[in-house]
Amino acid sequence: MKISNLKYCIPVALMGLGFSSCEDFLDRPKEDGYVVDQFYQSDEECAQGVNYLYSMPWNDMLQQLYHITEDLAGNCHESGDNAPFVLFSVDGSHAKIRSCSEALWQTNAHCNTVYGLLKGANASSYAKERAMGEALTLKALAYFYIVRLWGDVPLVHDNGSEIGAGISNTKPKVDRQDIYEYIVMTLEEALRLLEGKKYEPGRIDYYSAEGLLAKVLLTRSGLGLDGSRNQDDLDAAARYAKDVIDNSGRSLLSNYEDNFKLEFNKNEEALITLAWYGSRDPWTANNYLQQEVGMNGFDSYGQCWGDWTVPSVDLQEAFGVSPLRSPEQNPSADTRRKATMMMPGDVYSQFWRNKGGFDYLRFLYDEEYAPGKTYQLNSGTGANQVKHLYGNSEDHYQGLGYYPQEQANGLATHLLRLSDIYLIYAEAVIGNNSSTSDASAIDAFYAVRSRAVHGATRPASVSFDDVWKERRLELAFEGDRWFDYVRRSYYDAAACSRELESQRRSTYYGLDDLYKTYYETGRWEVTSSVRYADEMEPNITVDKSKYTLPLPETDIVFNPSLMKDPIRVDVRSEYSY
Repeated sequence: MKISNLKYCIPVALMGLGFSSCEDFLDRPKEDGYVVDQFYQSDEECAQGVNYLYSMPWNDMLQQLYHITEDLAGNCHESGDNAPFVLFSVDGSHAKIRSCSEALWQTNAHCNTVYGLLKGANASSYAKERAMGEALTLKALAYFYIVRLWGDVPLVHDNGSEIGAGISNTKPKVDRQDIYEYIVMTLEEALRLLEGKKYEPGRIDYYSAEGLLAKVLLTRSGLGLDGSRNQDDLDAAARYAKDVIDNSGRSLLSNYEDNFKLEFNKNEEALITLAWYGSRDPWTANNYLQQEVGMNGFDSYGQCWGDWTVPSVDLQEAFGVSPLRSPEQNPSADTRRKATMMMPGDVYSQFWRNKGGFDYLRFLYDEEYAPGKTYQLNSGTGANQVKHLYGNSEDHYQGLGYYPQEQANGLATHLLRLSDIYLIYAEAVIGNNSSTSDASAIDAFYAVRSRAVHGATRPASVSFDDVWKERRLELAFEGDRWFDYVRRSYYDAAACSRELESQRRSTYYGLDDLYKTYYETGRWEVTSSVRYADEMEPNITVDKSKYTLPLPETDIVFNPSLMKDPIRVDVRSEYSY
């Protein structure tokens, strides 16, 4: 259904409630005999009725978001249809902008509808409040993505009432300051509903909503200001983040890469997670990111097309590595590098376990090890992605107890992790200063840094630049880095533009021959034919307008009011939950 028909309407029959899985968390009510008005008659049905919000409405957003944000941020290199994001030349006709927008508005619509149905549920107050709090947190998250991507947008509080009033095609844009206030208001209500509710792994709880609120306030703190940030928002962000750190009972996993393994789908570091099932029925319950970022031949079904969706040269250099250095010469102090990108010499025990592990160079050049491949390096940057990969069918079975289907796996997608909250806290404490010697802020930063870099020394102070760089390495390919630029652009767009315009966004010549020779002979021979393609370096210009995406053309056709200036709305007097 097109966004023009879906954005402001009530989702029909709570799309996709009719399937079940082997995981309790993903249980949905059976479709046979299901009627919306007769549902939500027990505590169990309240939980089931909200479960699908953790996957299905987000499905199209998931694929598009990682292309859009990682390309714009300079973490990912792509060509072809996705090149406009690398080149900052995208317009509102791009299919990924349209699809991402549609999915996020769809998520908002579903959350609105489920929340409304839960209010009238015939169940205990405890069950109703917990489910309503989950729905509102996911609604706030969807709007948080929307406002950071597009800025001033319509405010859709109750789909049903707006359809009834006949105003769906005249909704004005609302100033993003008021959109942020609406998100804050929504999360405050979610906190009220979730307070005191028992934590269940994989589900949103009080501290999930609180962590998201800290991130929203940190982002809003610089909005409309020049060179500084609102201290009240910074203080509130620090306070909420510290409460999550101190009182949530959660901690960082000891091994960074475990966050992205099947066995750790419901781990204590994950605050907000999308939960998928490895089935194509229904299609939108499945995770198919492996197909988007994995190399052809990596999957048991052979249907991966991510050979050219690769880590940028700039991201490699941020990790301190280069495709021109042999595996023996490339430093490996930061364990996040290998967990983020594959390079020569890398072997992964969690992938291809039935073959003794996955060997990157052997996969590229050994026909017996990886039959059906092209037996060459297709990545122009000399690396390939790791996050969002689960391996082959046997890996999936060992991790989750069942086999995946074609373009459908059950690897969870973590949208908010505790390590992010640690870094949010450090940044909020630094605030408008260049650095801080506050012990708790240093502890938070060091907890993230020392997990990744074993033997790292605890610093005497932490600067904004330290946190800025750490966030990139910690959260690369999790759809977050572009939003760091958006947040910073609110009060210091010039610094963001200088950094983006100076990034290395080109590729190399001759890496396939270099890698193949090394694999076959053990010799690392960087000849004159192996070089960085300087002449292909894009000359990008990033002015302040580039930090918001153009609205989809289909939306503007449906609602011409989107072409007008935004209005201001006192959201706390206009809306209530």
